[in-house]
Amino acid sequence: MKDNGLKKLLAVARGDAPGDLLLKGGRIVEVFSGKVIPADVLIFQGRIAGVGRYDQKAKKVIELKGKFVLPGFIDGHIHIESSLLGLSEFARLAIRSGTTAVIADPHEIANVLGIRGIDYLIRASRGLPVDIFFTVPSCVPATAMETAGAKLGPREIARLLKRERVVGLAEMMNFPGVICGDPLVLEKIRAARSVGKIVDGHAPGLTGKGLSAYVAAGVKSDHECTKIEEAREKLRSGMMIMIREGSAAKNLKDLLELVDSGNAHRFMLVSDDRDAGDMWDEGDLNAVLARAVKRGLDPITAVRMVTINPANYFGLNDRGAIVPGYRADLVVTGDLKKFVPGLVFKDGVLAAEHGKVRAKLAAYRDPRVRGTVRIGKIDERSFRIPDRGKKVKVIGVIPDQIVTRSLLARPRVVNGEIVSDSSRDLLKLAVIERHGKGGGMGLGLVRGFGIKRGALASTVAHDSHNLIAVGVEDRDLALAVSALKKQGGGYVVAAGGKIRASLPLPVAGLLSEARAGEIIRGMKKLNQAARDLGSTLPRPFSTLSFLALPVIPELKLTDRGLVDVGKFQIISLYE
Repeated sequence: MKDNGLKKLLAVARGDAPGDLLLKGGRIVEVFSGKVIPADVLIFQGRIAGVGRYDQKAKKVIELKGKFVLPGFIDGHIHIESSLLGLSEFARLAIRSGTTAVIADPHEIANVLGIRGIDYLIRASRGLPVDIFFTVPSCVPATAMETAGAKLGPREIARLLKRERVVGLAEMMNFPGVICGDPLVLEKIRAARSVGKIVDGHAPGLTGKGLSAYVAAGVKSDHECTKIEEAREKLRSGMMIMIREGSAAKNLKDLLELVDSGNAHRFMLVSDDRDAGDMWDEGDLNAVLARAVKRGLDPITAVRMVTINPANYFGLNDRGAIVPGYRADLVVTGDLKKFVPGLVFKDGVLAAEHGKVRAKLAAYRDPRVRGTVRIGKIDERSFRIPDRGKKVKVIGVIPDQIVTRSLLARPRVVNGEIVSDSSRDLLKLAVIERHGKGGGMGLGLVRGFGIKRGALASTVAHDSHNLIAVGVEDRDLALAVSALKKQGGGYVVAAGGKIRASLPLPVAGLLSEARAGEIIRGMKKLNQAARDLGSTLPRPFSTLSFLALPVIPELKLTDRGLVDVGKFQIISLYE
C-alpha cells in the first residue's frame, strides 16, 4: 500500500474517517489468540482497518447477526490442472467455497509445455477473485524413467523463481537424488534458498537417515504421509506436515490423531488434487474443515490449518488472520461444524453470496497451448505382449489411494501372447509417449479396474502426462488412443468398436476451456460409461492417471516400461 493509501487507512482505523464497509455484529475467529469474540470488522480499500465495536459511518454496513467471520481459506498445495478447469472456472468454484488463495504447483502443465505452460497459467491467473501463487516445478521431468514434453534445469528454475507470485520451489520428488547429493538437484534447491524461498517436499515412506539427509538439504514440508508413524517422524524432523484430503488421495482419517494443541501450528490441510465434480458437490477446503471437525479436531485449530499456518509458511504476511492491516479476505458462515459460506469477501469486495459468485470472470485463451498430442500410428498390433512362460508383475490398484501394490500372477495366454483376463480382473495397461519424442510405449497388466470389456484412455497421466490406456480388447485400446489424438487430448471410453463417451481437454491435453458444469457433466458420462463396462472404481480415470507416476510406491508403468518405485528403476514385466 502506498504512503497516501496507508495514511487514509490509519485515519479510518483511528475513527477520523469513514470506512468502505462495516461488517457489524459478527463473531470473529481469532487465529492468534484461539478465541471467538463478538466484534465488528471495519474495511477500507481492501484492508482491515479495525476489529472491535464501531459506530462510525461506513459507505456500506452489513449486519451479520452473530454469524462467524473467518479468514479466507488458503490451500497450501494444489495442482489446479487436476480440476480440468481453466483458471477462471477454478476460481469460480473455489471462491464460492471460501477459498481466497491457493499455492499452485504447475508441475503438470510444465511437464507438457515447460516454461510456456507456466507462463500461460500466470497470465490466466491475473485479475481473479482468488489469489493464485505458484511454486516452481522442481522435477521436470519427474524422473529419468519417463519421457516428458519439456525440461526445467537449474537455470530455468532460477529465472522462474523471480516471477510474480512465485513463493518457492515445488515438491522435490526426486528424494533419492537429494539424499545422494545429485549436483543438479542440489543446485535447484540452492536456487530457491539463495532468494529466501521455501522448498516443498515429496517423500513417501522416507524415514531414518535418508529423511535426515533430505531435511538437511533444506526441504521443509511433506504432503505424502499416509501413516501416522511416518508423519510423526517427519514432524519431529522439523517438517511442516500437509495433511492431504483430495479427490484421489485421502489421508485425513489416518493422520488427524497426530494433531494436538502443542504441534498444530506445524500442520496444514491441503487438497493436492481436487476434481471439479467434488468442488461443485462438496465444496473445497470448507468441506475438508467440516470433515476434520467431525472427526474431533477443535474448530479453531482446523481453521488455523487453512489460514494462518499456510500464510506463515509461505511468507504471505498480509493474510490468514482478521487483524488490522491484513487483506480483507473473509468468510462468513453460520456455524463452525459444516463451514458453509454465506458471504465471501475478497479484498473487501463481496465475491460470493450463498454459493453464487458475484465477481465477473472471463475465460483466458491462448492457441499456443493446444495441439500437444503428437503420436504416430497406433493399431491393435501395438498392444501385443509376448508370453515367456513366466509369471508377470501386476500393478495392484488400492481404492482411494495413489499408492499401488506389486503383485505377481500367471497371465492368460492365447497364441503365444499375453491377453487381458477380465474374469480375474487382469487387464492390459499401456503408456504411450505423446510429446513427439519418439513414441515409446510401455505395456503391462493391472488389477483393480473390474471392467469386463472395452477400454479407457486419457492424456492425464501424472507426471509426464503421456497417453495412458487400460482395456480388455486390443481393438478398443487402439480406437480410444486414436480418438484422443483426434480430439487433442482428454478422456475416452471405447467399447465394441465405438466411442461410448469422451471429454476433450485441448489445453495441453490437461485442461478445458468450457464452463465447469459442462466438464462435470462430461465426467459423469465418462464414469457412467466406465461403470457400464463393469468398472468397480468410483473414479476410474483419476485412478488411471496415477498409474504412470513413478515416484509413488510400489509399482508403476511409464512409456519406458515397468517401474519398481522402491528400487527407483525400470524392471522386467516378467518374473
